[in-house]
Amino acid sequence: MRLKDKVIIVTGSTSGIGAATAKRCVQEGAKVVVHGIEKEQGEPIANSLGDSAVLHIADLVEPETAKQLVEVAVRSFGKLDAIVNNAGLVTRSTIESTTPEFFDRVMNINCRAPMLLIQAGLEQLKHNKGCVVNIGSVNAYCGEATFVAYSVSKGALTTLTRNLGDSLLSQHGVRVNQINPGWVLTENEHQLQLRDGNSPDWYKELPIDIAPSGRIFAPEELAEAVVFLLSDAAGPISGTVLDIGQFPFTIRNPVKDID
Repeated sequence: MRLKDKVIIVTGSTSGIGAATAKRCVQEGAKVVVHGIEKEQGEPIANSLGDSAVLHIADLVEPETAKQLVEVAVRSFGKLDAIVNNAGLVTRSTIESTTPEFFDRVMNINCRAPMLLIQAGLEQLKHNKGCVVNIGSVNAYCGEATFVAYSVSKGALTTLTRNLGDSLLSQHGVRVNQINPGWVLTENEHQLQLRDGNSPDWYKELPIDIAPSGRIFAPEELAEAVVFLLSDAAGPISGTVLDIGQFPFTIRNPVKDID
């Protein structure tokens, strides 16, 4: 087991990549703090993991949530070894429609919250020579016209990862890495495509110019990459941003742009 006896906080783990990661971590021997904002979503996930998981419902836009999550981990399992900053606000906005309030909320959840959680857990991470995996996005490099605030927030998260990946490793032995997924078939992505007017089977009919393999990633495949970076097998890897996608690297609305 690659994560035997490690205690890990996985934010946004009541669905999608986060839920798949929490489940995979437990399968690899870890104890997990499952986090989300909807109790109805979180309870089935936590219950399915039995004594290896505890659920904490709180909004990451609130600064005190970071400290609460660390306290839950230590109180429930005695320590904290790792953090997966997966939670993110995936929402659309253009340069014309992005209000100050909207921009601040996206930045607070997608970049400030990961920073605050690392800050809150740093003493535990230092003591246990722990690690952090941030979940970013390939949109960090430029993004789509309809993802202005989101793209900026993931770009900022990338800089945070590279900064802390160097400084925390050299000073405290704490590794910080990031995964930038491409297109992933999460529940949220499926619902977004349906709201855009696409058919329920949209993900089964993707042309090779936007999905060379003929399909997009499953959350469970991203979870495997997360587990590797959390494990001792990753050795001294830190400050690395791993792009996991299918390229060419043309960002667009992948279904609506199909003729």
